[in-house]
Amino acid sequence: MSTVDVYRITDQLDEPTLDALVNRLEARGKHPRFIAMLDEYLDAMDIDSAGAVLDVGCGTGVASRAIARRERFAGRVVGIDRSAYLSAAAGRLVEGEGLGSVVEFRAGDSHGLGLQDGTFDAVVAHTLLSHVEDQLAALKEIVRVVKPGGKVGIFDGDYASMTLAVDEPAKAKAMDEMIINAQVTNPRIMREMPRLLREVGLETTASFAYVVADIGKADFFAPALQALARLLPSSGALSESEARAWVDAMLERSDEGTYFGASNFYSYVAVRR
Repeated sequence: MSTVDVYRITDQLDEPTLDALVNRLEARGKHPRFIAMLDEYLDAMDIDSAGAVLDVGCGTGVASRAIARRERFAGRVVGIDRSAYLSAAAGRLVEGEGLGSVVEFRAGDSHGLGLQDGTFDAVVAHTLLSHVEDQLAALKEIVRVVKPGGKVGIFDGDYASMTLAVDEPAKAKAMDEMIINAQVTNPRIMREMPRLLREVGLETTASFAYVVADIGKADFFAPALQALARLLPSSGALSESEARAWVDAMLERSDEGTYFGASNFYSYVAVRR
């Protein structure tokens, strides 16, 4: 059975799968650890001073809304996502928070944004590059639309490091790889960023590294587990019954206090030369 990264084909998914993605992205975006990682690189970008910000691969607008809510931010944010469904969901969420005058969302492709050169003071790519077909093309587009001297913030998981404990250790590696392939196109992309940023004409000014681990009880990864019951079948990794059984087993481990799940995350802040 072939497996595809569901986050890479959000323009092709059915509504129940997209709804599962919306719930997963919003739950993760509310987790204190995720908020702290986002805020750290936004602070390093001095995002509050930016008049125009682009959020590429915005999903449900988690990063866009976080920027718009910042007390000292007085600019505007444009969010672009490949999925019209997700960008519409982002629009509803931003209106619900009363931020519609600050943030707008539209559907578009990160490989060809359709925007004028040098339009934005800052660009963020928050959990985008692990899912795109051509990460270099996406980075070149980011560089094209940011002004000279403008800031770029990139955050993503190092999903090659992601691991979940299962009852049979001999099967653990195969299970990890299956789950990674179902959700990620470029699991090692964050290890390549120092080279890629230089290649596209960006100078790295800050970087941050994190290890996120749930030991005993699923916390940070709990929304992901619930979403995987839908996402694994949609990716072609498992049947619905197999996915549900696997998720139930992980949740049982969490209830028993025997769960283990971990992944590394990284963020980079760079400036256009």
